[in-house]
Amino acid sequence: MKIKNTFLLFLSCLLFFSSYSQENIKLITTETQFIAGETIVLDFASNLEKKFQLYCTNSYGTTLLNAEIKNSKLRYTIPLYITSKRGIVNWKLLAKEKPISGMLTIIPNIKPVALETYVGPTSIDAGGKNFTMFVVIPTDSLDNPLKENTAVTIQQQFLSEEKAAAILTNNLIAYKKIYSPLKSGRILLSSASLGLNSKEYSVNIMPAISTNFKIFAKRNHQYADGNQITTFSTSVIKDNNNNIISDGSFVDFFIKNKKGNILKTSGKTINGVGFAKITHPEYEDKWSVKAYIIGMSESNTIALSFKKVIENFTVKFSNNNRELKVGPLQSFMNQMIPDGLKVTLTISKDGKLIDTIVQKSINGFVNFNLDANIYKNKTYNLVVSVAGIKQFFNSKKLW
Repeated sequence: MKIKNTFLLFLSCLLFFSSYSQENIKLITTETQFIAGETIVLDFASNLEKKFQLYCTNSYGTTLLNAEIKNSKLRYTIPLYITSKRGIVNWKLLAKEKPISGMLTIIPNIKPVALETYVGPTSIDAGGKNFTMFVVIPTDSLDNPLKENTAVTIQQQFLSEEKAAAILTNNLIAYKKIYSPLKSGRILLSSASLGLNSKEYSVNIMPAISTNFKIFAKRNHQYADGNQITTFSTSVIKDNNNNIISDGSFVDFFIKNKKGNILKTSGKTINGVGFAKITHPEYEDKWSVKAYIIGMSESNTIALSFKKVIENFTVKFSNNNRELKVGPLQSFMNQMIPDGLKVTLTISKDGKLIDTIVQKSINGFVNFNLDANIYKNKTYNLVVSVAGIKQFFNSKKLW
């Protein structure tokens, strides 16, 4: 019985001192709101020598702090990497089964030291349908966004027009949609908040999709000499708002000849006008020309005719018919055809093609040499073709 009473007395004392220790840990610090960057110290009154840990957490992470015991106080200094960030800091003193807990609010400085500004996209099409977003985040010296509903002024200038709009931060940012004007050019943007101004930003207003246009052709003559150049050009190409399209836009000219073959030449625009060049054909032909800015617009169709430049030509055989001299090749004024005209010799036997030889004219003549090591001493059918004109030499014997 005596042992039982002693045990009960010991248990009562233990519960008493435990309760006493719990009741004598009390938060002394009364402030719950601080400005970012300030030193934050939490003091607890305690007559205990034990150093309990303080659990702290915010949106950037979690940490455990050890106490300093001084004058019957537990002192906890919140580290700078927590106090420098605005937001809520939850703390909990790990002293017993039901720890003491609380919450701190860290607010940004009143005045901004920087205006984080973002603009994008930096190029949009004219016409009022496209827009760019101008975003401003006023921040303090510790990079904290300022409080909600901070006033921000967004200024813009385009051509002779200047205007400003006052907006309030929402979810820590201020933003405005900048719609494109009808004309092409450049919009200048800036922002200001509480006496602080941002640098200048720019948005390029590009011409919109091009409209249909006309094309033209310029050439020195109409003869198919395979030498002269025809230059294609466009009218000034604009968009629906009368803006000249951007320099460097590709214009493709598609040419359909009388055989149904498709030729193509391309050029880039300068001041809204596109240019492209192509050499004349080497034989009489008719062209149908149409231009496109692929996926956007197209031109009218123009027709070009090319006259044959050579009416006839002479072919002379020598050296056992193994050497052929074609020419003189004379152009429309009886002048020698410019160098580079293609002349083709086709060799066949018994209806089977043996070879095709292509030479280009020099000083109005072309020479073919049929090597005896390649072309044996037999009878062949020869065809010489110049500028679409053919001469046939059937059963020509080589020896």
